[in-house]
Order: sequence, then C-alpha cells, then structure tokens
Amino acid sequence: MTIAQAPFEPRLLRDAFGCFATGVTVITSQSPSGERVGLTANSFTSLSIDPPLLLFCPANGASALPVLRESGRFAINILDFDGQTVSDRFTKKGIDRFGEHEWQDWDGVPVLASAKAAFACTLYADHDGGDHRIIVGRVTQLALDQGREPLLYLHGRYRRVHVG
Repeated sequence: MTIAQAPFEPRLLRDAFGCFATGVTVITSQSPSGERVGLTANSFTSLSIDPPLLLFCPANGASALPVLRESGRFAINILDFDGQTVSDRFTKKGIDRFGEHEWQDWDGVPVLASAKAAFACTLYADHDGGDHRIIVGRVTQLALDQGREPLLYLHGRYRRVHVG
C-alpha cells in the first residue's frame, strides 16, 4: 500500500479515487433555443428521498454547464453495459453527441431511450467543489429498466457486474 501526504501528485490521487467502482451516466440538457448538450459523468449519487434529490459533479469547464444552468433542467441517464459507445461519444468534442442513439423528449430534456434508469430534474442547488461544481437536482420524472446490466467504471476501465 502506498501512503502519501498532501500535497498529492494528481496521478496518485486520481488512481486512488479510481479504486471506487461507480456507475456511468450521461447528463443531458437543452437550452431554451433548442441546443442539446451533454457530458459523461461517474460522479453521481442519490442524495435524498424526501424531497427527491440527486447530485453530480461536472468540471468547472464542462461545455454543457452554462446551458444546464440557463435552462435549469437536466436529465441523468444511467447507462447499461451496452452503453459504452454512448459514454465514449459524450466525452468527445466536435461531433454530434446525440447522433446514432435514440432520444426521447421529456418536456424539453433529452433522455436516452436505452438508459437503465433516467431522471429528469430541475436545478435545486449549485455549489463550489474546487475544480468541479456540485449540482443538485430535484427529480421530477423517472424511468427504470431493472432487466438491464449496469455499466461500471473502475481503475480507468469499463467493467461489468459479476454475481456469483
């Protein structure tokens, strides 16, 4: 086991954070003028049942952040194992991120039709989180398909659940 004291080398800190398995999500939003934006994120968690709150943490420089703030609405799309191509697509710049996949319109918010689960949210709070933002959303609508295997991310790679 490596033991280190602050200040940490960024790679060491990233590797240590990467020891925690997470699900993979695509966060989507749409501007009032109809511009659709999105990003891949694994920094997602439930926060509260009453009221129904969740949070995710995009980088301060995320290109989707201004649109999300302006619209005040967004969706969290939890990807299933077959969603790796969607995840990869939303990490690239200069392409149509919404191409090649089926999307539904939930009152102006794009939702991935093949998501394992999806949550439409209104912006509840926006907090400083160092080089990231802590975005809290109030869930207004959800969909769930429990029959799909989740996409996991661990040690910088996609993984699948092994039950046994």
